[in-house]
Amino acid sequence: MTTTITLPQHPFGSEITTTDIITQMQTATGWEDRYRNVIQLGKKLPQLDDSYKQDQLKISGCESQVWLHHQVVNNHYYFIADSDARIVRGLITLVLAAYNGKTTAEINAFDIDAYFDSLGLMAHLSPSRGNGLKAIVEQIKQLAY
Repeated sequence: MTTTITLPQHPFGSEITTTDIITQMQTATGWEDRYRNVIQLGKKLPQLDDSYKQDQLKISGCESQVWLHHQVVNNHYYFIADSDARIVRGLITLVLAAYNGKTTAEINAFDIDAYFDSLGLMAHLSPSRGNGLKAIVEQIKQLAY
């Protein structure tokens, strides 16, 4: 028997899409402006209830604490996530905009590397932040496998 719970709603993947984020980032006037955009996006991510901040939901490979929970409804994957770091909360939103509400096929077909390249962020992230971002993506792909 599968228990279905109602996940908290957030706008990423529905009202805020990858296209919206790419447009916002491409109109930014440099790295600092992009950084501010990422922080602002992170502020739109609802705080994760403490009941979801469990060790088994933590993503390994992240310097900051990151929790990821998912639910599958009608073959579509819905994710909630949070971090204890502001910039990481913003980076999470970039990933959720790409994957939330998608099927396994859509998740696997999405070119996340091209998406990140179009945002112009990866070159400016510390190696540990970049690795943490990749760990979040890999966890989502494993969950949707």
